[in-house]
Amino acid sequence: MASILDIRRRIRSVINTRQITKAMKMVSAARLRRAQERALAARPYAQLLTNVLKSLVSRAEVYDPVTGEPVNGLLVRRPESNVLLIVITGDKGLAGAFNTNILKAATRFLASKHSKNIEVEAVGRKGRDFLKRRFPVAEPRSAESQEPPRTTLIGEHVGVLNKIEYSLASGLAERAIERYEQGAIDAVYIVYNEFKSVIAQRLVVERILPIEHIGEQEIAQSDEMTMEEKMQAIEAAKGTGTKLRPDDTSVEDKEAAQIGTQVDYIYEQPPQELFAALLPKYVGIQIFRGMMESVAAEHAARMTAMEAATSNASDIISSLTLVMNRARQAKITKEIIEIVSGAAAAG
Repeated sequence: MASILDIRRRIRSVINTRQITKAMKMVSAARLRRAQERALAARPYAQLLTNVLKSLVSRAEVYDPVTGEPVNGLLVRRPESNVLLIVITGDKGLAGAFNTNILKAATRFLASKHSKNIEVEAVGRKGRDFLKRRFPVAEPRSAESQEPPRTTLIGEHVGVLNKIEYSLASGLAERAIERYEQGAIDAVYIVYNEFKSVIAQRLVVERILPIEHIGEQEIAQSDEMTMEEKMQAIEAAKGTGTKLRPDDTSVEDKEAAQIGTQVDYIYEQPPQELFAALLPKYVGIQIFRGMMESVAAEHAARMTAMEAATSNASDIISSLTLVMNRARQAKITKEIIEIVSGAAAAG
């Protein structure tokens, strides 16, 4: 059995660890609140952009009246031979199974497309490290390439999630759109953790190109939170000021939905030209939203993981304290027996 001094040292070490995990939980809770506010602040722009595009659909010749084929290249559907997958993970660990679950979802998606050529863009250090160990790094292939299908890592973006800039999402969207219009890729998917609140989130694989229905998500794969995960998140959110349910924006959404429907606007540019100019921004907003929600989900996962670590540390402290008390009691009993035995022998 360990000595009482060793047990005290272990208790002191676990107490210090518990203080760290408590602090990390509160930091994650504060960052989560800011991430939620930022995501909510960006929502009106995305909603208005979506509704303007919907209004333009009725005014612009989006589809050829003779053939019925889409006029804009981003609406054209082709057989998926070449696929671009954008994987959004975190840059840091200590977030429970957050990064592992995203990478499992990405792996399942890659397995379902094993016969196709897949190019992967990794956003976040954890995803980059995982994918780099499994797939070769290569340049994006051209539309004329005759190479056999394989999975390659064509881009990495590390250290960009601490302060997300729209320019990053816009750049990713522009490159994807350019290659889609050239025919180098036939579809673009994004893997991220969709976040509405601490107990309303899911892991999704969403298709962002080609665009089939403006304003509607095209989910290829999704995983909901389990009841156990929800209960853990509720327990972790207690006392942090974190909202458990999504903000009710139904009034704002209803007002935004009236844009372009109540009044017949006169556009300065031809509707078809305006529609073509706004579609790339719509794709960029989809990627930007995925990044913001993934960051919020990471903070929520880290908050939950640190709450579990703090609880486990408390359990270990209680267990070690019990062991120490038993060791002290055994030592005291042994000393008493020795004293009594010595006194009896002397008498």
